[in-house]
Amino acid sequence: MQKSEYVVAQLRGCIGCITLNRPKALNALSLEMVRALMAQLLAWRDDPLVLAVAIRGSNKDGVFGAFCAGGDIRFLHQAGTLGNPELEDFFTEEYALNHLIHTYGKPYIAFMDGIVMGGGMGISQGATLRVVTERTKMAMPETAIGLFPDVGGGYFLARCPGHSGEWLALTGETIGAGDAVALGLADVCVPVAQLPALWDELGARSFADGAAVEDFIASKTIAADALSASLRGQIDTFFALESVGAIIAALEASADAWAQATAATLRKRSPLMLHVVMEQIRRARGLSLADDLRMERDMVRHCFCLRPGQSETIEGIRALAVDKDQQPRWQPARIEEVTPAMWQPFFVSPWPAYAHPLQSLA
Repeated sequence: MQKSEYVVAQLRGCIGCITLNRPKALNALSLEMVRALMAQLLAWRDDPLVLAVAIRGSNKDGVFGAFCAGGDIRFLHQAGTLGNPELEDFFTEEYALNHLIHTYGKPYIAFMDGIVMGGGMGISQGATLRVVTERTKMAMPETAIGLFPDVGGGYFLARCPGHSGEWLALTGETIGAGDAVALGLADVCVPVAQLPALWDELGARSFADGAAVEDFIASKTIAADALSASLRGQIDTFFALESVGAIIAALEASADAWAQATAATLRKRSPLMLHVVMEQIRRARGLSLADDLRMERDMVRHCFCLRPGQSETIEGIRALAVDKDQQPRWQPARIEEVTPAMWQPFFVSPWPAYAHPLQSLA
């Protein structure tokens, strides 16, 4: 079985327990970690002694506190710049892992404490029970680095109520526990103080079946504050508009402080990828999970190979995480300069259907 020092797995009672153990990188996923998770989950899926799986993150002081901040973007930058073939392997295998979690067949319980972003959403949104806490910070912030909300982001964001999926995908806004529950991105909230004892008790108790495991976790939950109805109304008013151009124009024409702040956020994102993401979310509303992941696999190939030397993603990561100058040179520079001919190729698959790297997903 594929092993990794960053993925600690043990069977405690009838529960398969996984701790992501790369705290210095906020448990960002590497190819090694993806492979270790896949191998372990496949083994436990077929083990009749395992009734359920629970996954958590760790921080520099111990367990919990941070779930997973996403994929290893420094690796993506280096691999994309040098043409490392492991870049292709990473996305293919990560998306296959996301699909496995959504279709696992046994309870998979994600303890989404602390930062849950990008790839962290990919290994938690398919959970049968998504547990958040009062310090959960959840986001799909990919437009800030010239990427799109992948790992099935099209699928699960498109299924948020109203047009909140477009809002989250385009802005990369960070939300807390109450909003996550209200928007269908989490199921229950558990107080941070109860997490260690709850985790320990999971491994110590006897359960009749997987449903009993879920019922036990659900019995420990509390209520959490959610988005106000007025803000939900504003989100739907603006983000239901037909295009990114229409959204930014309406936001900037409004005197409302929230609208002005939201417009300012969008102006910082990759203009090209905003158009790509809008199309992604709206296409994904009519797609199965497998078809969405295949679409995203096509899209991520275009992110690194569409225009030689002009990858928005490589440039975005450079500005945010490598040089840290916070001054990405987006091409084109403005939302109004993006044409359909620029974003439409992202939705043309570079593979025939029979040769698609995710063709086996159902």
